[in-house]
Amino acid sequence: MINKLGITCLVRCALSAVIITVVLGCDKTEQNKISISSPDNNIILEFDNSNFNMAYSIIHKNDTLISNANLGFEFKNIPSLKSNLEIKDFQVTEANETWEQPWGQNRLVRDHHKRLLVHLEEKESLRKLSLEFKVFNDGVGFRYLVPEQEKIDSVNIMNELTEFAFTKEHEAWHIPAFFHGKYEQYYKKSKLGAIETAETPITIKTLNGKFISLHEAALVDYSSMALKTTQAGTLKSELYAWQDGVKVKLKTPFKTPWRTIQIGDKPGDLIESNLIINLNEPNKLGDVSWVNPMKYIGIWWGIHIGNWTWNPGPNVGATTENTKKYIDFAAKYGFDEVLVEGWNEGFEEDWHSDWGPNQNFTKPHDRYDLRGLQDYAMSKDVTIQAYNETCANTTNFLNQIDDAFKLYEDLGYKSVKVGHVNRILDTKEFHHSQYGVSYFNKVVEKGAQYHLAINFHEAIKPTGLRRTYPNLVARESARGQEFNAWGENGGNPPEHLTILPFTRLLGGPMDFTPGIFQIDIPQQEHNQVNTTLCKQLALYVVIYSPIQMAADLIENYEKRLDAFQFIRDVPVNWETTKILDAQIGDYIVTARKDINSEDWFLGAITDAHSRTLEITLDFLEAGTYEAQIYRDSDAADYAQNPMAYIIESQDVSNTDVLKIKLARSGGLAIRFKKK
Repeated sequence: MINKLGITCLVRCALSAVIITVVLGCDKTEQNKISISSPDNNIILEFDNSNFNMAYSIIHKNDTLISNANLGFEFKNIPSLKSNLEIKDFQVTEANETWEQPWGQNRLVRDHHKRLLVHLEEKESLRKLSLEFKVFNDGVGFRYLVPEQEKIDSVNIMNELTEFAFTKEHEAWHIPAFFHGKYEQYYKKSKLGAIETAETPITIKTLNGKFISLHEAALVDYSSMALKTTQAGTLKSELYAWQDGVKVKLKTPFKTPWRTIQIGDKPGDLIESNLIINLNEPNKLGDVSWVNPMKYIGIWWGIHIGNWTWNPGPNVGATTENTKKYIDFAAKYGFDEVLVEGWNEGFEEDWHSDWGPNQNFTKPHDRYDLRGLQDYAMSKDVTIQAYNETCANTTNFLNQIDDAFKLYEDLGYKSVKVGHVNRILDTKEFHHSQYGVSYFNKVVEKGAQYHLAINFHEAIKPTGLRRTYPNLVARESARGQEFNAWGENGGNPPEHLTILPFTRLLGGPMDFTPGIFQIDIPQQEHNQVNTTLCKQLALYVVIYSPIQMAADLIENYEKRLDAFQFIRDVPVNWETTKILDAQIGDYIVTARKDINSEDWFLGAITDAHSRTLEITLDFLEAGTYEAQIYRDSDAADYAQNPMAYIIESQDVSNTDVLKIKLARSGGLAIRFKKK
């Protein structure tokens, strides 16, 4: 049993909430098991050191999800740190506060959890290790803390022994790990035991119909965690290694990223969870009013479909003339930025295969007027978005980053898209290794130094660092829109977009680049965008990002200004987000409230099957709304008739139910405008 030696309380205000801290002492001779519950008592975390071997279990509503999962480390040249450990002390505290995001899916975020901090020591060598657990109503996060000590000065971690030992053989949606160092794959659904390796987030549906996501939070100066099956139902941490085989190189004191287990009764509970961002440190940048959620267009899709090139030849897209056309369009229709890819010197014929040694991030090619175009854009209340294609040559990029970012700040740029085409960094290190993690975070810090928002492509997965560094506005880190232009199998399959919200997007915003209006691609005989036009509209609500691109050619929008109106109207920053209905891989219905008005927006998408859904509008406030509806027509079909859509309006209230029909790979987009 645990003997409670004392209780103290600390109370302070945080917005409208109160933090209450309760510290419990312990009987140091009988501390073999420690249990704490979530604030609502639905989740129990049990730390078990009965045999001097660290393990943990998680019970949700009397259902044991994870049982006796092992913990610990294996090092190079020194003994492992996993057994023969005694609990020397522990503390249990409770916190309850509400904090405000500068941008996000929800303006206000509640952080209500109980915290267990366990201090352990080896019986003979006296090496010290602490474990920190936080139990929320929507899941558990835990991490290792290694304090400064005589017995350990520095470590080379060869293996992190963290397990997620499930009690049953559930099914999961995942992508394999160590696949050319990239996340740009299709998600597979399979039994846990059939998974060899998996990237996180991995999403699990239990035999009892519950939903779990395994991921990590606050990934800083450590290797990205993948997962490997060790036995049926058990997944173990598998870290990406340096070129020399070492997984992580650290000096004491250090702390690992949080290992996270989000738990929900419904698929949408995982999306509505704030566990990942709550486990990250608060904003370190101070005033971030210079970070602005925005919509942009750009010289991009035309390159992917073959109209233009990145190479500075006769068909280069990044010309002064083309860019002025896009600036004029942005100014006319209310877009904030114009992305221009291929503007700088260094895009030789083989730029993507030779690691771009000649990429120059301050010098434009001779058909692009760098300063003149930005002056022209700013005269129309628009700005250029910088594009830096590093070609995964981080050495070349970091050697130029101060000069480049200082130039962009002086020009009045607000954001930079930073690409990393190539499967490894600097021809030797994984994107997801400790080297890669540190590199990406350094770029974010440099961006903050020069007041630039960062949008990473071909990058590591998000882990909630947008809370700590709000200028980290988006990442790609998944199979995006461009694969529809030239990818194998004719483009992304219809179910791809009904899986992403429950997997990759649980980590954070994605720059998916929606909004393609010409569904077929004449330049690519075997490819098309495997959606209806209305599904492209719905993605602006379903796929969250504080930056959203209208990705198609501007002339395609001018042909369909009626449908384009939704892209103009839809916000990128939200007061509240609700998942109204969803089944992973089948469909999702998302509603979000605009942060700057009383309006709500709704997006619904489906897979390759048509379906009829009933949507209860009880998320709306009292009063009357004009529902501006963009829907598939009855004849719409992503393969045969993707452009068939209907725009209509009707008055609704929060007592109404809308019955909607989605075409195959179709969608629905609605603006609820408060009257």
